[in-house]
Amino acid sequence: MKQEQRKAIVAAMKALSNENRLAIFELIRSGHGKGRLDRDNRLAICEVASNFKMALSTISHHVKELRRAGLIKCERDGQNIL
Repeated sequence: MKQEQRKAIVAAMKALSNENRLAIFELIRSGHGKGRLDRDNRLAICEVASNFKMALSTISHHVKELRRAGLIKCERDGQNIL
């Protein structure tokens, strides 16, 4: 295994070691939960947040860490981040 691959695995494991982040990742990955899906079955960050009792800023932080670890991809669609 190359060192780059090890670093990627460690980053993913660190990101998923947080209970809230793991729950957010599972929700995004499954595409389920309450909230309106876009045409590609993706949830907007505000829709993800509606599934948790956390501030939107906290959800955004967790999503940023998941994205930084390469576990999810985000894109802007107008004012929404998917």
